[in-house]
Amino acid sequence: MPPRARSAWTRTLGQLAAILGAAVVVGVLVRHPWPVVTAAALGVVAWHYWKLHGVLDRLTARTRMPPPTGEGVWNELDRLLHRSQSDMRVRKRRLIEMLRAYRAAAMALPDAVVVLDRNSQRVQWFNPAATTLLGLHYPRDIGAPLGERLHPLSLARWLATGRNAEPLMDTPSPVDPNKRLSLRLIPYSDALWLLVARDVSKLMRLEQMRRDFVANVSHELRTPLTVVHGYLDLLDPAERPEWAPMLAEMQRQSQRMTQLVEDLLTLSRLEAQDGVVEDEVSMAPMLATLRREAEALSQGRHKVVVEDLAPVDLRGSTKELHSAFSNLVSNAVRYTPAGGTITVRFAREGDGVVLAVEDTGYGIPAAHLPRITERFYRVSTSRSRESGGTGLGLAIVKHVLQLHQARLSIDSEVGSGSTFAAHFGGERVVARDLHHDDNGPAPAEAESPA
Repeated sequence: MPPRARSAWTRTLGQLAAILGAAVVVGVLVRHPWPVVTAAALGVVAWHYWKLHGVLDRLTARTRMPPPTGEGVWNELDRLLHRSQSDMRVRKRRLIEMLRAYRAAAMALPDAVVVLDRNSQRVQWFNPAATTLLGLHYPRDIGAPLGERLHPLSLARWLATGRNAEPLMDTPSPVDPNKRLSLRLIPYSDALWLLVARDVSKLMRLEQMRRDFVANVSHELRTPLTVVHGYLDLLDPAERPEWAPMLAEMQRQSQRMTQLVEDLLTLSRLEAQDGVVEDEVSMAPMLATLRREAEALSQGRHKVVVEDLAPVDLRGSTKELHSAFSNLVSNAVRYTPAGGTITVRFAREGDGVVLAVEDTGYGIPAAHLPRITERFYRVSTSRSRESGGTGLGLAIVKHVLQLHQARLSIDSEVGSGSTFAAHFGGERVVARDLHHDDNGPAPAEAESPA
């Protein structure tokens, strides 16, 4: 207890003892001590109840009262309550100021911000940008279900996924179809969600310009490269032996540039696609082709193992899936030293399947893994150039898998090799028909010696 409160309490007890003592003396003098003491005690109780009534009035009053004066325990209680109320008013004022500042910041944002009730998905609040981008109007849409207000976007299923909702990166605005929006759902409390919509029209136009530029430049480079290849083929190193090393290097570099152009065109085509042709991809011949390609690229320097552990096929584009799987296998061969092992494993994974390419190569540092699928990103520039890579293989793999609603996982450790795995959901799995397999059923394990 603080010294001031302790002093007030002691003073009050002293006053009570003095009153009762005086009552005893008066009672003795009048020869009726108990009635006098009882009357004095009742008076003290009545006085305290009166003071308690005053405290309750001050607690329930909506107007601010001046701080009390005096030295008694009730005055000290009033003083403490007054201080507590003053502190609470200060905290409340600060909270209101912070709330107003946050609200003003949200109102000034160019992005649409909508606060939703988690259970009912009804609109609780939105900023002015939500009117421009999403077509919400105040106060009409406060309390309305967002899915109904944004019905042209068909967001009901997306909103129902809640915390697992993936960002929608290219969605037309219900106000202006020419505007493209990026939608993100952010659960920021147990009861509320935050929907953030950003106008990405300019970014999408710039991205389309970049894609068109890459596609056009890559296409235009084909003709001069064809001319260069033709003249290089006409030059005979036997006629000018001193030119032989230069001609060989020119042919290697022109072939590398041709491969780069082809990869750029492939990537541009994949980025422009909205879906894939739904064919039945026979995996036994696919695995056999991957094994032959790995052996041809390895030239006997590696041990190639192919394990077909899932008697199923895939639904998708044979050409594009072969391109993705072939890139994974060729990368494994290029970045594995001679004497290493390349393992291609096709196996079940729950109701889906996974095709994993495992190598015993150099491995990839963990810091590079988040960016390894970016175009032209290289872990080691010198090693990539020595191996002849273009830096686009994994970007092609990522886009092919995205078109097939699949994902790429990478597990790598420096010095211990890497495992690149393509994971396909159950909707992409088809029962294998062995009678229509061109090459017959693939063996469970096929190896080529080092």
